[in-house]
Amino acid sequence: MTKNKLNLYRKRMIPEEIIHLKDDVILHQDSSLIITKWNSLKPRKDISNGISAYFIEDGFKVSKVFDKHQKLVYWYCDIIETTYNPTENSYSFLDLLADVLVYPDGSVHVVDLEEIADALESKYIDKSTACKALRLCSNLLDIIYSGKFKKYQNIVNKYENNS
Repeated sequence: MTKNKLNLYRKRMIPEEIIHLKDDVILHQDSSLIITKWNSLKPRKDISNGISAYFIEDGFKVSKVFDKHQKLVYWYCDIIETTYNPTENSYSFLDLLADVLVYPDGSVHVVDLEEIADALESKYIDKSTACKALRLCSNLLDIIYSGKFKKYQNIVNKYENNS
């Protein structure tokens, strides 16, 4: 019996959507880490493509994002909740709204925290999910500010250099 091809899905609450990441190229996959290369889903002037690492047990995705000239724009970190469906051999990554951007100069910008409040007020998420998102974001910020984010960047860079 052959195993189904691995399928990846991005689930968003705002706007509510599920996107099959069918064009992403999977560079590595195990139970705690998935690495993909991708092109932007919709044409954009600021970004073109990137490489992402889903750190499943840590609850975040780290993406190295490039412009059309392959210049690093930023490291974009999504707070996520991962679900694996063994029957379909698929992973769904629920975007928990909060994001952290790390720029080439080392500056850090946290975005979309208001979306957690909006989602909670609109009942898209419950208190438990909001708390989980905020705690995971706090954990990621602790990693960044302590200088340990380099470990995650090195993993992404390793797969970028070997692809």
